[in-house]
Amino acid sequence: MTKFATNNDSPLSDLEFPCAILVVDDNTINLEFMQKILEKEGFNRIFICSDSRYVLDICKNNEIDMVLLDLKMPHINGEVLLPEIRSLFPDIHVIVVTALTDIQTVIQCMKSGAFDFVAKPVESQLLLSAIRRAQRILQLERENQTLRKHTPSLKNPEEFQEIITQSRKMMDIFISIESIAPSPWPILVSGETGVGKEMIVHAIHNISKLQGTFVSVNAAGLDDHMFSDTIFGHVKGAFTGADKDKKGLLQNASGGTIFLDEIGDLSISSQVKLLRLIQEGEYMPLGGEKVHYSDARIITATNQDLWSLQRSGKFRKDLNYRLRTHHIHIPPLRERMEDLPLLVEYFVEQAALIQNKDKPNIPEQLLRRLNTYFFPGNIRELRSIIFDAVSRNQSPSLSIKLIEPKLQDQEPEYYTDSQKSITGSPVVFPHTLPTLQQMSELLIQEVLKRTGNNQTKAAEIIGISQSALSRRLQKIKIEF
Repeated sequence: MTKFATNNDSPLSDLEFPCAILVVDDNTINLEFMQKILEKEGFNRIFICSDSRYVLDICKNNEIDMVLLDLKMPHINGEVLLPEIRSLFPDIHVIVVTALTDIQTVIQCMKSGAFDFVAKPVESQLLLSAIRRAQRILQLERENQTLRKHTPSLKNPEEFQEIITQSRKMMDIFISIESIAPSPWPILVSGETGVGKEMIVHAIHNISKLQGTFVSVNAAGLDDHMFSDTIFGHVKGAFTGADKDKKGLLQNASGGTIFLDEIGDLSISSQVKLLRLIQEGEYMPLGGEKVHYSDARIITATNQDLWSLQRSGKFRKDLNYRLRTHHIHIPPLRERMEDLPLLVEYFVEQAALIQNKDKPNIPEQLLRRLNTYFFPGNIRELRSIIFDAVSRNQSPSLSIKLIEPKLQDQEPEYYTDSQKSITGSPVVFPHTLPTLQQMSELLIQEVLKRTGNNQTKAAEIIGISQSALSRRLQKIKIEF
């Protein structure tokens, strides 16, 4: 039996975009149960199929986004259908829904391209959670496809001319910046030390066309009193030495942008005041009794993981969510190494000009060596390395010997063995090789260690779903 169900009276799903979902199960009771779950959630394009022989035809003749697939069925087994669906229709995400939950079945399904795995009897919240994750991924894929097809040109290219890049990732970020720059809502800019967060923030302000000024504050090292006095100001007599009223930087940024750098270092009491400012647009100078209002747009930046700080009780959950109304994440240099030749050329030319020296040639060998380096300090570190090398260089070509000590200084303390293998150094195994199961367990332990036991982030890094990682952790616990 195959049927297309519509439910025009149901509320729209609160997920990213409406999906066409094909539910495949030879048990009609299971079909009806899952159909009801989906309809209640607001989906109105639901295909149901009790005969697996018709699945591929349904996918071919309809724009299916997602398949909920049983495994043990007559005619064509779900384990046979899964790789066929993924091969013929790579844009369709398959969620396996079955009573077979042994670890080998799960692993085989994941290898065959399953997006996620939901065990029977089906719990509605687990099923919907898997569907939401698939929808979010589908949404991102569709947006990326649209960007690739239409690749809009930048409306304000001059605002990005100081950022040296040819990376597609950075171009996508520039396009996002142009979209959100006019928004009055807070913007969080995240990224490792040295990736150029402040340059991005300046570009956002300039593109916003706000009439007010740009004011920058480094929150690191500011206790609650200093934060309040710096940002909000004080009235005469507020504390010893306050012999006159003082305007805070927030008032200076009226009609413009106030940029709070190193926001992860802000004390909890200061976080409360910042939250009130964001929510209500109001603040009170130190010692004052009159409420003031601000129309400055707030941009914050951090090189820390705010989610991790939130879990440890060092950062307020409500503030975390408020700050990232818009979120721009700047990738580290090692994730956009196509920019390396451009940056080296720029920094060599800049260093030679500043020091009134002839610009040295850049040998290919030097670029190859830099390309194997991890760059913990990112672009700022690269600039320092090149400036130092050009300063000490005495030949027509920039010698690789001038940069080698800088790279070796960082490697022993920064690299792990697995990171060294990525950059060219071999992984050293013991005499007795580990089994795949042991390697899998070691990989999971390592990724959880690096992410502070953040299972969602860990699963993303090793390329599986969070629920799949949870099942593997349960299996490891049982075995140990």
